[in-house]
Amino acid sequence: MNRPRRGHDLVQEGPMVQAIGVDRDFEDGGSVVHALRAIDLTVARGELVAVRGRSGSGKTTLLNVLGGLDRPTAGRVLVDGVDIAGLDEAGVVDLRRSSVAYIFQAFGLVPILSAAENVEVPLRLVRTEGLERDRRVYDLLDLVGLAERARHRPYELSGGEQQRVAIARALANRPKLLLADEPTGQLDSETGHTIMSLLRTIVRTEGVTAVVATHDPAMLDVADRVVELRDGRLSGGAR
Repeated sequence: MNRPRRGHDLVQEGPMVQAIGVDRDFEDGGSVVHALRAIDLTVARGELVAVRGRSGSGKTTLLNVLGGLDRPTAGRVLVDGVDIAGLDEAGVVDLRRSSVAYIFQAFGLVPILSAAENVEVPLRLVRTEGLERDRRVYDLLDLVGLAERARHRPYELSGGEQQRVAIARALANRPKLLLADEPTGQLDSETGHTIMSLLRTIVRTEGVTAVVATHDPAMLDVADRVVELRDGRLSGGAR
């Protein structure tokens, strides 16, 4: 499946993501927690990068900062050439809506909606025309192997199937950057491996750049590059 190219795709040739000297501090009971320290990370377009590290090492914070859900205490983050720090809140929301998508450990599906209706939600938010919306939903459910389960609600799907619906939903508006936080955390190892292989396929077929925080060895096997966070500091594979 070839992804239609937007106008700014033709001129943006630099990396998809750049974190430059990023710190993120939190206050906790009068003390300061240094969640991220001097992070320098560049992610090329079409690259799949796995971020590993123990719980509390800063993986989720890093993803939140890269995707504009959180602001760094110091340093700069550029997504598709845009400096997030230079955007007001409306600009950050627009960037997330048009260029960034998220997959979480908790699938986050709307329980009263079918698989197709869950995938359809982001398309409705941007008022995609009906026939185009239906075509995109079908194509995405087919991509994740669930075209025949389109009318099933989440409680009728397995955990792995629910995560595949969540992936399809994340791809609905053709994001350039996909951020996944422990996407196999609630799945058994065999299902987790299937999800990781699917993410690898999506990076290739949809032309997406992906940064995945994970403990899962299967993810490390399919990633283009693995970096590690230790106490908020990045090591191994950062460039």
